[in-house]
Amino acid sequence: MAFSFFRSFPISSFPVHSKSKRFSYDGSSFHRLIISFASQCEATNKISIEDDIVIRRSANYDPSIWDYDYIQSLRNDFVQDESYKERASKLKEEVRMMLENEVDPLEKLELIDTIQRLGLSYDFGDEIKKTLKNISIDRSTTVARDKDNLYATALEFRLLRQHGYKVNQDVFACFMDDVGNIKASLNQDYKGLLNLYEASYHLLEGETMLENARELAAKLLKQCLKENNDNQYLWMLVEHALELPLHWRIPRFEAGWFIDVYQKNKEKNPILLELAILDYNIVQSMHQDDLRYVVEGTWS
Repeated sequence: MAFSFFRSFPISSFPVHSKSKRFSYDGSSFHRLIISFASQCEATNKISIEDDIVIRRSANYDPSIWDYDYIQSLRNDFVQDESYKERASKLKEEVRMMLENEVDPLEKLELIDTIQRLGLSYDFGDEIKKTLKNISIDRSTTVARDKDNLYATALEFRLLRQHGYKVNQDVFACFMDDVGNIKASLNQDYKGLLNLYEASYHLLEGETMLENARELAAKLLKQCLKENNDNQYLWMLVEHALELPLHWRIPRFEAGWFIDVYQKNKEKNPILLELAILDYNIVQSMHQDDLRYVVEGTWS
C-alpha cells in the first residue's frame, strides 16, 4: 500500500495569521476616558470623554487563509478510513518487536533516537524507558565501554541525560587532548562531532568541559558545511543543528522536518518511515477534524 505524505498545511510552516473575532468600533474613532482628580475639598471626581481619531500603522499582513470554506475543504481520509489505523497498529507491533529483539546496544540507541525524532516516542514510551533504565544500571556493557567511538558515547550521553539519568561529563575526557581541545584524529568525524554538539546542550551548571566541547565542535561542523560532502543526509542534519539545537526545538514541528529528511538517509528503516508518515497524517487529520468542528460551532 502506498502512503502519500499528506500535508494540507505543513506542520513546519503554519501561517502566522489565524481567524480571529473582530471587534467593531463606532465609526473610525474610539472613546478615550480621561480621569482628572479634583482637589481634596471636592466631593466627586470629574470625568470627561474625548473623541480622538486613531491612526494605526499597517504591517501589510497577508489575509488569513483560515476562512470557513478553506477549513471545510480539508480532507480527513486518514481518520475516516479504518484501514490506515489498522496498518498503523500492525507497524507499531513490528517496531515493538525491533526494540525487544535488538541486542546491539548502539543500534538500539539509534533506534530510540530515530523513533523520537520521527515523533513516535509517545507510542513506545514504556519500551524506551525500560531500555534506557537497563543501560543506566550497567553501563559497563553498553557503548560507553568503547573509548574510541565519539558518536556512540555522545548519543548514549544525550539520550540518558534527556530522560533524566545521571551521566558524568568525564565520559568525553578520552576524546580531548592535554590542552582541552578535541583530538585532531576526530576533526573529520562529523557524525561524532554532531552528536557531541547536540549532547552539550544537556550540560549542567559548571560543566565547563561540555561548554568548551560545544564551541570546538561547532567550529569543526561549520567546516563540514563548506566541504563538498557526499553524505547529503548528514550535511542536512549538521546545518539544522547549527541553526538551532535539537534540545531547543519543538518535538512535533521537528518531526515534520525530520520525516522529509529521513527519506534521504540511505540507511533508513522503511518500517519506521512508513509508520511515521502514517502516524503524522492520522494525527494531522484529527486536528483538522477538531478545527472543522470548532469553526462549525462558531459559525452556527
